[in-house]
Amino acid sequence: MSDTASRTAILLIHCPDRRGIVAAISRFLSEHGGNIVDLDQHVDVEQGVFFMRAEWELKGFALPADGIAEAFRRQLAEPFEMTWRLHFSDERPRMALFVSRLAHCLYDLLARWQTGELAVDIPLIISNHPDLRPVAERFGIDYYHLPVTPDTKAKVERQQNDLLAEYRVDFAVLARYMQILSADFIHAWPERIINIHHSFLPAFAGARPYHAAHERGVKIIGATSHYVTEDLDAGPIIEQDVTRVTHRDAVSDLVRKGRDLEQLVLARAVWLHVQRKTLVYQNRTVVFD
Repeated sequence: MSDTASRTAILLIHCPDRRGIVAAISRFLSEHGGNIVDLDQHVDVEQGVFFMRAEWELKGFALPADGIAEAFRRQLAEPFEMTWRLHFSDERPRMALFVSRLAHCLYDLLARWQTGELAVDIPLIISNHPDLRPVAERFGIDYYHLPVTPDTKAKVERQQNDLLAEYRVDFAVLARYMQILSADFIHAWPERIINIHHSFLPAFAGARPYHAAHERGVKIIGATSHYVTEDLDAGPIIEQDVTRVTHRDAVSDLVRKGRDLEQLVLARAVWLHVQRKTLVYQNRTVVFD
């Protein structure tokens, strides 16, 4: 895709709130001939923080793509004390998938990737079990089986990091990867690891949450996708959903419905991340429509 086609630039911004920010950004884009195609903003009044996502066409924009960052930094980012990121719509992120034995989220993401719904490249799949290697082979993706034990965990994570670097990975998705990542690994990938889990936590933790929830007669079940932090399953939430259940539902029904939700919620979260529609501030996300 060339600059003269439908290529766009995307700015994600947060900074202390003050008068004139929107006007200044709009003026910067207008003065350089930019046609804004999407602009979304939010102010956290309690904390006094301004958030924005701005997207504009590069066709006719006076600044070359490789000159936008420096001009924006000098003219706006520094004066307004902005934390910001610049992306381009033709960037195609490279996504690694981490899996264990459950295949439902893996199959769903691969199907969305294969049909073009997710504009990513998937160069490799990493697993602590060999079970899903045939799935990777079916889709022509390299598969690495790296068993994890308490004694080998640090060594395996170094191998994983080396693989992510070798394959030039931009972000990773834990598609039901049943291992807890170390703090060192997480710190190397801030806001670049996405996880999915059921929404019974913390009430029904452990290996059999659907059984425990069934015994309590829950009326809704759900799924949560979030960025991974050291605080287990408590990172900034990207997407959630729920569905109702009744006393007629057996444990197998809860599991089936829960897995359906996990697939859908994880796919939404990955899509939002790829579209640069998420902005993390402290332990919360601003998700732009």
